[in-house]
Amino acid sequence: MLKVEHVSKKFNTFPALQDVNFTIQPGEIMGLIGQNGAGKTTTFHSILNFLHYDGKITWEDQPITEKTFDTVGYLPEERSLLPKMTIEQQIVYLARLKSRPAKEIKPQIDDWLKRFDVQGKKSDKIKTLSKGNQQKVQLICTLIHQPQLIILDEPFSGLDPVNADLLKNAVLDAKKNNAVIIFSSHDMSNVEEICDSLIMLKKGQVILSGTIDAVRDSFGKTEIYCKTTKSLAELKQLPHVKKVEKKAHGQYLLHIDDENSGPEVFDALTNGEYVAEFRQQPPTLDEIFRMEAGEQHE
Repeated sequence: MLKVEHVSKKFNTFPALQDVNFTIQPGEIMGLIGQNGAGKTTTFHSILNFLHYDGKITWEDQPITEKTFDTVGYLPEERSLLPKMTIEQQIVYLARLKSRPAKEIKPQIDDWLKRFDVQGKKSDKIKTLSKGNQQKVQLICTLIHQPQLIILDEPFSGLDPVNADLLKNAVLDAKKNNAVIIFSSHDMSNVEEICDSLIMLKKGQVILSGTIDAVRDSFGKTEIYCKTTKSLAELKQLPHVKKVEKKAHGQYLLHIDDENSGPEVFDALTNGEYVAEFRQQPPTLDEIFRMEAGEQHE
């Protein structure tokens, strides 16, 4: 279990983190979201003891020390591979820093390269690889020693949807092995798809936290997606409808003033007739992110 309690950090007088609290259980994935400069990387660096902070951070009820690092897999946002090394040399070198002997790691490398569909041989030098393949090699370095605490800073950056799915599957496999996983992402669909919970930071403060469903439901089921033959003007006249957005493929998004008015909106929209779609739901994480990160929430 990873526990972060009342963690604050200042750089000179700038408050990078302000009383941040969260707990992640084994087998749980937590998404850390927020705009650039919100404090995500500072949170990771605090967990890893890369900097001094106020508060308390524990792993399995013990302070995090150098001895803990053998059980940690950390993927920084910036690439940190050594370009003149071969793929095999790089993976073995970093694994040995985690106290894994070369004879244990070398037999696994081919399977990991195949698993992540790395376009290159293990004898190829890092500098000959594309940015996407370098990212995948760095992910292998992060995961091959089977860490129990996994910290991923923007892991999907530079990956196309197919390769992003390979990473998601690897993260979900680590979850099955009871790893504690925390990652940051600007793509809310990734967070919504694989995370159990989330923390949203704004100017170093936690402004949202909880399970994905609880966070979304806290905003109310005030959005209705529908397909109808009614015109945009007619939809705007429906009871409780505050705003109407025309989406692609004949779909409309109705913003209503009260989630309990859904049945009334449904009756007014259908008038006893068939509609191809009527779906009431809370805002998506992407919409919530835009709402909460905006200046109107200062």
